[in-house]
Amino acid sequence: MFYNQQMYGLGSKRSIIREIFEYSKTRSAEIGADKVFDFRLGNPSVEPPVEIKEAIIDLLTNSSSVTLHGYTSAQGDLYVRKTIAESIKNRHNVDITPNHIYMTCGAADSLTISLKAVVNSGDECIVFAPYFTEYRVFIQNAGGIVVESKPQEKTFQIDIADFESKITSKTKAVIINSPNNPSGVVYSEDTIKAVCNLLNKKQQEYSHPIYLIADEPYRELVYDNVFVPYLMNYYDNTIVCYSYSKSLSLPGERIGYIAVSPKMQDGQNVYLAICGAGRSLGFVCAPSMFQQVIAKCINAKVDVNKYLENRDILCKGLDEGGYEYVKPDGAFYLFVKALEDDAFKFYEKAKSKEILVVPCDDFGVKGYVRIAYCVDKQRIINSIPAFKQLAKEYNK
Repeated sequence: MFYNQQMYGLGSKRSIIREIFEYSKTRSAEIGADKVFDFRLGNPSVEPPVEIKEAIIDLLTNSSSVTLHGYTSAQGDLYVRKTIAESIKNRHNVDITPNHIYMTCGAADSLTISLKAVVNSGDECIVFAPYFTEYRVFIQNAGGIVVESKPQEKTFQIDIADFESKITSKTKAVIINSPNNPSGVVYSEDTIKAVCNLLNKKQQEYSHPIYLIADEPYRELVYDNVFVPYLMNYYDNTIVCYSYSKSLSLPGERIGYIAVSPKMQDGQNVYLAICGAGRSLGFVCAPSMFQQVIAKCINAKVDVNKYLENRDILCKGLDEGGYEYVKPDGAFYLFVKALEDDAFKFYEKAKSKEILVVPCDDFGVKGYVRIAYCVDKQRIINSIPAFKQLAKEYNK
């Protein structure tokens, strides 16, 4: 065999989310999409802000084809990066410049590039469970070793004692995702301060930087004015990986950015390493038109209240069915305890009721499933009797 066996392994075995996606398409064709309660994918159902459509029409009408569809600089259009830097400064009081910003095709690119830039072969990267499954793929692709830190039970905040036990002289990076996928938990400011204080202590102990990589596609999707700390204000060696996929309901357009803290130790060289990693991976010149769309819509927001309404309807129905879950303060996921120890077996039984949820053993916490409630409200309402019937069968 002359092809890459590691890449064959990734290609021949889909993620569980993609497996469910294929099943959902087949089952919907058989019995009708309205009878399949599909909660597998974090695909926003809320319409993009009206400013997005207006910006696209304006650009298509009033821009030259070279300006609109031509190449930008490898790291992104200067005006776009300047606009993003000014927005970060205004919202988070961080004195950042365009030369700290690198435009990407969404958060996956941002994470992949950032890890490639700072991780050497054999370096350890800590992830906080539960975590997005592709972190493992991204870290290993950069030559790193995945180290899991277990959460506090019940709250799913970071367990600082467990985190400290996982930091070694080989620790190079820590990925933090808040609001969290799959739990919807927002890490409190006290938790963030504890993480950052510990990392500062460990950097001094080991005499090398430890990079905190903030994965932030859900930053704007929070309820009841919950505060989401901006990590550059708490820890100098921070890299922010951002995507507009969720905040502006643009997942298929693949647009986001990397921001390097202006206070980072040797930050300019880290930024150049990010440019080099983008070059080596072929992740240069993010989609030109949507870079310009973002610059025009930098202050636009989706209607988070629609997700809040979905959350509350779903929580009420699951409460009536006797389910246990972590009530989310952000994102659009519900992390539900399976009604048996084996989450995959629970998923199979739920599937018999046409309920499609994601078993979360691969997310670093066993015995839970994820429900993505970024769907049409009627789907949630229609699914509640099926969830209750499933619970009744377990109670028997």
